[in-house]
Amino acid sequence: MNTSDVQAQKRRYGIVGNSEGLNHAVDIALQVAKTDLSVLITGESGVGKEVIPRIIHDNSLRKTKKYFAVNCGSIPEGTIDSELFGHEKGAFTGAVGEREGYFGAANGGTLFLDEVGELPLATQARLLRVLETGEYIRVGSSDVRKTDVRIVAATNVNMAQAIRDGRFREDLFYRLNTIPIKMPALRERGSDVVLLFKKFAMDTAEKYNMPEPVELTEAAQEKLKKYPWPGNVRQLKNVTEQMSILSTERVITPEILAGYIPDDPVSHDIVPMNVRRNETHSFENERELLYKILFDLRNDVTELKKLVNARQTAHDVPVVATPQVPSERPAAYYRPDVAFPATAAGNKADEEFQTPEEYVEEAVSLNDVERQMIMKALERNKGRRRKAASDLHISERTLYRKIKEYGLDKEDE
Repeated sequence: MNTSDVQAQKRRYGIVGNSEGLNHAVDIALQVAKTDLSVLITGESGVGKEVIPRIIHDNSLRKTKKYFAVNCGSIPEGTIDSELFGHEKGAFTGAVGEREGYFGAANGGTLFLDEVGELPLATQARLLRVLETGEYIRVGSSDVRKTDVRIVAATNVNMAQAIRDGRFREDLFYRLNTIPIKMPALRERGSDVVLLFKKFAMDTAEKYNMPEPVELTEAAQEKLKKYPWPGNVRQLKNVTEQMSILSTERVITPEILAGYIPDDPVSHDIVPMNVRRNETHSFENERELLYKILFDLRNDVTELKKLVNARQTAHDVPVVATPQVPSERPAAYYRPDVAFPATAAGNKADEEFQTPEEYVEEAVSLNDVERQMIMKALERNKGRRRKAASDLHISERTLYRKIKEYGLDKEDE
């Protein structure tokens, strides 16, 4: 390892820390920069993986060419092929013109594919072809195009598990993983956490014209180093900024620090400031739990209706056709496979089965619950979709689709 070169790169890109794992990652990036080999950067969310592709590109023979960073997890599945490979005019609804795509625009340069583990399988197959042959086809075209792009990818997904689950192609993994670089988690970096705290404290004080930055006592420094930091550097920065703004004391003791980091190391939530445990009771958790239960019951209710309908059909109960879907209600709220028995006034079946209107009302209500859950998760995580998806136990791509479905993206505009 050339220590002087590593330190120079760290100064250039504002990388703080001297841990062995961090220095090794920077050293590998420098060694591979002069080649065209594919690189796969792995590490937990928030460790700073995005700086490694810049080091590689800026020290490569392609440094005068274009560099693009693409977050694969934030692009909807239906448009990701168009974003990466481009499309022809009229290839699909809304394609009013041609699009070059990132592989065409980055020709001769470097393309950083962040969250590559989130790519759909169909897109993975097209990416594999580009890596093997340098060829790709635009959406809606039959013409083969050539590109010369250096690929650097990053992921926080357990790739071995994703391959076993059939969510990621093994052949593509080996093509991307020609040179692996692992970014260490903050809890593995020892005293780096204190250096980073000092940097973030100084930056915050300078940004907001504070008389002096917050400082840690020795005991607080030890507590900071022992905390596992599930959110890594990103979480540390947030905590430091919170203390800088909210703390009335400029010297942070372990007692003060305990109010800003959660006692439970598994939790990703910040403990509310200046609120003692059990001092007041909040019904937010109970409400969220109720929403979750109703959300899960939705599928159960649908399956139960299918079962009951099948039994009634077997006993030759006359049924009427499902009514046409009114234009003001989405078609998804109606279930054409659910038959409703034709009953007269006072018939016992009236008490056992819902009318189509009642079923629609219930479906709308459950959709409102789902929409409320998503809004709450986004609000709780300050609009950060990855964390909101994690809270809801769904993928980020599914959350993006739900946001579109319920028009929540329009409310943000």
